[in-house]
Amino acid sequence: MSHPESTRNAVSRRTILQGAGVAMALPWFESLPVCRAETPSDGANLEFPKRFAALFMACGVNAEHWWAKGAGAEMELGKSLSPMEPHRAKMNFISGLFNKNSTGVGIHPGQTGNILSGASLQKGAELRGGISVDQVLANQLGQDTVQPSMVLGCEQPITGYHETNFSMAYSSHISWQNATSPVPMEVYPSLAFDSLFDNRGNRRNKSVLDRVKEQAADLSRRASSGDKSKLDEYLTSVREVEKRIERLRGEQDKAVERAKDQGKSLITIARPDNGLPEDIREHMRLMCDIIALAFQTDKTRIGTLLLCRDISGLFYPFLDVRKAHHSGSHDDRSDDWEKVSQYYCSQIAYLATRLDAMPEGDGTVLDHSCLLFLNNMWSGSKHDSTKVPLLTVGGLGGTLETGRVIDYTDKGDENRKLCSFYLSLMNRMGVPANSFGDANTPLAQL
Repeated sequence: MSHPESTRNAVSRRTILQGAGVAMALPWFESLPVCRAETPSDGANLEFPKRFAALFMACGVNAEHWWAKGAGAEMELGKSLSPMEPHRAKMNFISGLFNKNSTGVGIHPGQTGNILSGASLQKGAELRGGISVDQVLANQLGQDTVQPSMVLGCEQPITGYHETNFSMAYSSHISWQNATSPVPMEVYPSLAFDSLFDNRGNRRNKSVLDRVKEQAADLSRRASSGDKSKLDEYLTSVREVEKRIERLRGEQDKAVERAKDQGKSLITIARPDNGLPEDIREHMRLMCDIIALAFQTDKTRIGTLLLCRDISGLFYPFLDVRKAHHSGSHDDRSDDWEKVSQYYCSQIAYLATRLDAMPEGDGTVLDHSCLLFLNNMWSGSKHDSTKVPLLTVGGLGGTLETGRVIDYTDKGDENRKLCSFYLSLMNRMGVPANSFGDANTPLAQL
């Protein structure tokens, strides 16, 4: 077992179990010397790492049911936000923010490719935008973790050009490593899982838990009763995710061979023939579970999850909704689109629930994180991006007050910049930037 050098002002928390072709990082344990060697024994005095994850939905929400009022645990939520009811005291509902460079440029790609950067996007064959906030954080803080960031998606990117002459790459990616290159996005849950546990080689299909079980048993014998319980819960959670992954791995391997035989790229093949989970519910939950495990073990502190790309073709038969995502958004005041809006809100609620069930010091992993849920437009029927739906969950280590409804709609364009919000988050996470995107000041009242 080993652990890295203490990171800047943060507790050195990671115990690593190693087996054949696998490395399993573990949560922070109060009773184990490797976790407390350089820190006080009182967990309440420890400074735990801050994490950030952005979950993205495209094509707007049902505005009639996307609202909140009041404060704290008594906050009232619109129907689409009902999945967030258990987290009202730890969430912020923020309205009225906008991304100026996504307005007045035409619909879809120009409203999406800069959702996390605020950059002006270039039309035509050459991509040009700006680095996204998650990658600024990863560049500054990523050296403290094994994986600087985790960039996941639930739909394959698409190629070509939109009628507005913007590249469809802008519709397919929210995370950008620089002005010209999106971060490669992992859409296969099994590969994201392998990355999480450094699972490689010809034993990739073998259980990661089986390969570290002797070390895990030794660790359990040395842990306090509380930490033993925490370890058992963590290993059970990993096993549950691993079993779901195993069912998908074979389908992915078959898809790779099928594409090879046909001389095609997987990216051009439709779900489920491309090996992606046929049921989008399972796909999204698995990706949320992988982010949760990554945050719990400090494998990474930065993540993005593209739940659906812009101009998405996803279907929702389990909601009894017949239209595909994009076409359904054109009737955004309908009951069907309310169901879709609520379904996507349930994804961040699920991730928040997972993180809030993970004890860490005197709080939870959620308390030390900020989860962001945002959309590239307010109205899918009007393609209106003059304000964007947005909410956060988690207190970011006590630096972000929660339980609030904050409305910037009437504050003036200079005071409602989405990039000012990102700048505020960057500063709270220890990145002392003076500007980001089109913003030179942090967001007031946050």
